[in-house]
Amino acid sequence: MSKLQESLAQGKFTITGEIGPPKGVDLAHCWGEVDYIKDRVTAINVTDNQSSVMRISSQSICSLLVQKGHEPILQITCRDRNRLAIQGDVLGAYAQGIRNILALTGDHTTAGDHPGSKPVFDLDSVSLLRAMSSLKGGKDLAGQDLEGVPSDIFCGAIVTPGADPVDMQLIKMERKIEAGAQFFQTQAIYDPKVFESFMNKASRYKVPVLCGVVIIKSAGMANYMNNFVPGVIVPASMITPLKEASKEDRPKKSVELMAEFIRAITPMCQGLHIMAMGWEQYVPQLLDMCGL
Repeated sequence: MSKLQESLAQGKFTITGEIGPPKGVDLAHCWGEVDYIKDRVTAINVTDNQSSVMRISSQSICSLLVQKGHEPILQITCRDRNRLAIQGDVLGAYAQGIRNILALTGDHTTAGDHPGSKPVFDLDSVSLLRAMSSLKGGKDLAGQDLEGVPSDIFCGAIVTPGADPVDMQLIKMERKIEAGAQFFQTQAIYDPKVFESFMNKASRYKVPVLCGVVIIKSAGMANYMNNFVPGVIVPASMITPLKEASKEDRPKKSVELMAEFIRAITPMCQGLHIMAMGWEQYVPQLLDMCGL
C-alpha cells in the first residue's frame, strides 16, 4: 500500500502537491520545486506533457523521486500513446517502485507546442482505469496472463466540481469508480458553496476526494482561467483584491485569499491537491495559515 493510499484509508486529511517536468534535462529547478513542498505533502504529482507541451517524461521524474525517497503520483495521458505503450508504461512504472497513477484523457495536441503531432486517444481516462484494473487482476487488455501482478497500484482520476451542469461530472465520476478509480483529485475550484454542493452529491460514492487548488498569482491569471479553462470560475471577490494589490504585495494577498478558501472547504473533503504553478515557495506558508 502506498503512503497516499494508507493516509486516505486511515481517514487522515491528506495533501498532495504537483510539479511540472522541465523542457530539457536540467532538473535543478524541478528539484527546487520538490524541496519546497516535500515535507508538507504525502505525494507529488508529476504532470505528463501538460497542456500538450513536450517535456521530459513524467515516468522518468517519478522514478527519480522514488530514488530520492519521495512518493510520486504518475500522471498518464491517453493522448500520446496507444494501449500497448500505456500498459507497458504502467508495468514499467510499477517495476520502478511507482504505485500511484492518475488517469487522464489529455488535452488535444493542437493546444500545445507541437500542433502538427498526431493525437492517439486509443484509450480515454475511463478505459485507462479499466486497463489498470485488468493489470491489477493479472491480465492485459488482450486477456493474456502477466508474469507477476501489480496488484497494489493505487488508481486515481480527476473530476471538475465547477462544471455546469455538474450532473454530467457525477455520471463520469461514477463510471470512473466502476472502472477502478480509488481516489479523485479535482480541477481547480474557488467557490466554497459550489464545492459544498458538489460534495453533497459526490459523497455518496464514498471515494476520497482531494480538492484541487491552483494558486492564483494575479488578476490576469484569474481572468485567463475564467475565459479559457472549462469548469473553472475565479470569483470577483478574489480577482479584485489581486488587481488592487501592488506587485510586491501580490504574493501575500494571493496566499491570504487561497488560505481563506482552503479553511472554508477543509471540512468538506478528504484532502487538498495544491498546484502552485511555480509558486512552490509559498506552499509551506499557505498551509501554516490553514493550520495544516
